[in-house]
Amino acid sequence: MPQTLSHPITTRWPAKNPSMLQFYSFPTPNGVKVSVALEEMGLEYEPHLVTLADADVKSEAFLSLNPNNKIPAIIDPNGPDGAQIELFESGAILIYLAEKSGQFLSADPKTKFETIQWLMFQMGGVGPMFGQLGFFHKFAGATMDDKTARDRYANEAKRLLSVVESRLDGREWMMGEYSIADMALAPWLNALDFYGAHDITGFADLTNVPAYIERFYARPAVQRAKNIPARPA
Repeated sequence: MPQTLSHPITTRWPAKNPSMLQFYSFPTPNGVKVSVALEEMGLEYEPHLVTLADADVKSEAFLSLNPNNKIPAIIDPNGPDGAQIELFESGAILIYLAEKSGQFLSADPKTKFETIQWLMFQMGGVGPMFGQLGFFHKFAGATMDDKTARDRYANEAKRLLSVVESRLDGREWMMGEYSIADMALAPWLNALDFYGAHDITGFADLTNVPAYIERFYARPAVQRAKNIPARPA
């Protein structure tokens, strides 16, 4: 028997179908990771657009679900043992959805933890470093005369790209087979284009990484997911 959703966030983002998994997000790399997983896994869900403006992510309603005021977050009224579960942090959400669906995370313990290893590589390295590079190269930090911070993050992004480039030698995906590690990593690799940071990270010198991004975005589920939740016209 499906559970009925119960949470303070619904006062601002009401659920049309409260028996369905609720997805609160914005289509940035961190948000797209989870929309890709939901689409690839074929799970039923209801998306809610949470903008990055303080009025949304720092609202009392959103903080009731994620006290860290970051997207994405989910509520699954049909969680473990049929009980409602609320989750934030995209990596944790990906692991949960993979285990819920039985897809894209191997049941073999060795392969499972190696996959999580590469997921954590994205969470702890690629995401934070690329995000800082974007700030100092494209956004507010770009106006600074001192380019020390920008160059520090550009060099670290270049190093991280070399790790991925080497890992993909002889592999289509990070684990050989497509997994949640790819769902986490590829949107962040693609963000370098949005940041206009290909030149300063040596992207043109890479072979495996550009082909990997192209393969990822050719997947029908990714094409659907990259604009979920839809931004207003």
